Amino acid sequence: MNVGTSIMKGIMRALGALPLGFHYVCFGFFSWILKDVLRYRRDVVMINLSRSFPDKKYKELSEISGRFYKHFGRLAAEAIWFGGCRNPERLKAKKLVEYSNLEVFERAYSESPGVAVLTSHFGNWELLGGCLNYDYRPGGKILEGLVPDDVIFVYKPLKSKMWDEIMGDNRCAPVKYLDYKGYISTENILRHVLGNKDRKLVVNMLSDQCPYRDSVSDITVDFLHQETRTMFGGASLARKFGWSVLYASLFPVGKGHYEWRFTQICPDASKLTVREIMDEYYNLLQKDIEAAPWCYLWTHKRWK
Repeated sequence: MNVGTSIMKGIMRALGALPLGFHYVCFGFFSWILKDVLRYRRDVVMINLSRSFPDKKYKELSEISGRFYKHFGRLAAEAIWFGGCRNPERLKAKKLVEYSNLEVFERAYSESPGVAVLTSHFGNWELLGGCLNYDYRPGGKILEGLVPDDVIFVYKPLKSKMWDEIMGDNRCAPVKYLDYKGYISTENILRHVLGNKDRKLVVNMLSDQCPYRDSVSDITVDFLHQETRTMFGGASLARKFGWSVLYASLFPVGKGHYEWRFTQICPDASKLTVREIMDEYYNLLQKDIEAAPWCYLWTHKRWK
């Protein structure tokens, strides 16, 4: 670790120790700067919205855009505060995320040799690393006997090695005290799964990104009225090993509060094609976006 990385980690830790309300105030102002002063990707946002909701008028799209930038500021505020949760009790006390139907996950885990949890850039994906601490039942754990290192979070490495390390540290903050080893890059996930075939894994994977530039993906789906090329690593892994596949959504139900909802796509992915799995994944994601369109990452150049 170089000096610059150490300094930035220290700054992030210090900021994360501040109250969440403080961050909301700061990033509320920051979201205004992004939208109205810097005009950060405003054209990208409006183009994405207009193509995704062709029946909506300009005024409606503009309102969604404004709410999106406010949500974007809250997302950043929550992510920085989250990085200060090295003590899981702090995270539990805030109840930033609660499971709404944990029994769906519990059943899938008990009945399958492994579980692929397909997530997205809806709600606040930066809070995924706290999943082991979001069951607030007395003495509750996400599942008795589940080993933290067997809950895998797959990430796409950033171009900056410094920020890649800083964000990895921040995203895994609530399990850092356990010397967590389940944060695995996209290029290493297959090797990791093959090397741990004797263990029952839960692989969480953001699955709505645009495929890599050199990807040979030829799987497209109809998503938000647009032909959309897909990443399908999670579905492919699940099909290869006969895992259960779940769609997971961090649905916003109020400021500073999300419900983590599970929907089973299939109990045994080997019985479906990768395309069928991804079709259902995008169908479920689209329903969430239509219910709360400002909570999706519209600055992302998804359709290239």
